[in-house]
Amino acid sequence: MTLNAQSSLSRTHWVFGYGSLIWNPGFAHISAQQGLLRGAHRSLSIISTHHRGTAERPGLVFGLARGGACRGMVFEVAEADWAAVREYLEEREQVTSVYRDVMRPVRLADGRMVSALAFVVDEVHEQFAGRLSLEQQLAMVRAGVGLSGRNVDYVINTARHLATLGIRDRQLMALVDMLEEGAEAA
Repeated sequence: MTLNAQSSLSRTHWVFGYGSLIWNPGFAHISAQQGLLRGAHRSLSIISTHHRGTAERPGLVFGLARGGACRGMVFEVAEADWAAVREYLEEREQVTSVYRDVMRPVRLADGRMVSALAFVVDEVHEQFAGRLSLEQQLAMVRAGVGLSGRNVDYVINTARHLATLGIRDRQLMALVDMLEEGAEAA
């Protein structure tokens, strides 16, 4: 086997997760570690009428919005699995085409820089809510239930997994505190 043939066989691909992909990737991967993507930040700004809400009672899901930086999980995918993983991610993430799937440089926890597939919000899409107040987010998250379950569960699961990874998101934790206070009062 030539060196070129061997390197093409061992080639891997990378996927950047910043929301539910962190705790529920749903695809085959050979490794996972934290990573930092610069130029976009985690934002609870996508109106969900499928996975976590309906047209009548929309929920909110995370997107990568322009500016800042985002820590998340980066999944390494074997070449042999890449086509199936891409197909799965297209079906899961692109139900309404609110994201642009792009390749972005990501710094891995081990110091390497890789090019990773990331789903960045299309800020001109009708489902991009923009910057919402905590009260607006709270109302939508409490109301949202979609094909993938309750919006509250999605937000709390994401927050808990971020905290477990040592990733701080003050705005998200403030929202979770409000959601949990409301659950106790109910």
